[in-house]
Amino acid sequence: MALIELKNLHKRFGSLVVLDGVSLSIPEGQSIVIIGASGTGKSVLLKHIVGLLKPDKGEVWFDGQRIDLMTEREVDVVRVQMGFLFQMGALFDSLSVEENIAFPLNEHSGKSAAEISRIVDEKLKMVGLPETRKKMPAQLSGGQKKRIALARAIAMDPRLILYDEPTTGLDPIRSDVINELILKLKRETAVTSITVTHDMHSARKVADRIVMLHRGRIIFDGTPEAMQESAEPLIRNFVRGEAGEEDLEALDMAPPTAQPEQAEPTPPAQKQKRAG
Repeated sequence: MALIELKNLHKRFGSLVVLDGVSLSIPEGQSIVIIGASGTGKSVLLKHIVGLLKPDKGEVWFDGQRIDLMTEREVDVVRVQMGFLFQMGALFDSLSVEENIAFPLNEHSGKSAAEISRIVDEKLKMVGLPETRKKMPAQLSGGQKKRIALARAIAMDPRLILYDEPTTGLDPIRSDVINELILKLKRETAVTSITVTHDMHSARKVADRIVMLHRGRIIFDGTPEAMQESAEPLIRNFVRGEAGEEDLEALDMAPPTAQPEQAEPTPPAQKQKRAG
């Protein structure tokens, strides 16, 4: 049975159609990457999967449970099985590294302080940053913040991890460190993952399967190798980083020029809680 099942999702904001009949089945343990130009519905799709948005029409299923019909409290219980790596890391600036990683464990696990401390050590070693335990986020580089945010995302041993533009803002070397960590987690934990990215190098490296959205619809669903060999102009242009005719007409430009990348807004993080 699929871990994630999206059935005929439709979503619009005013007159803007963002999702137009999207159906997607994701088996447990699969690494899927969602690509597409800005404004094609990638982040909106993620928000439906985690229950932050409800579809105008269609169904969202997680592990046999239909979450689009759940109350917010019921969805919160399901979200404990999901980990999130937000585009900018979304670490709590007022908490140390160890407090950031321990945060979901303190909130949801019921584990003892000693067990939580052991898990913090374990996750820091997994991302290769055990020496940062006592540091504050302001003392970390951008790549280190992403790795600490990943350690927090896996603190509860989730069945599903969602990565929103995980390599945005990083240089090629640090981007590849994140890619290798994603692959390491897949090997060691068999976790299911959904990654939204504009980075085709990352997509090819971490994906078992790539899904491309265009105007709210899926126009490609297959392996990285099949995408690379596609003769469809929209897909070929995206893979090569070239602007298509539609892009150039919108910009009133003559071909050819490289299409600039634009980062999408990240899903809102859950409210920060501090123990009184």
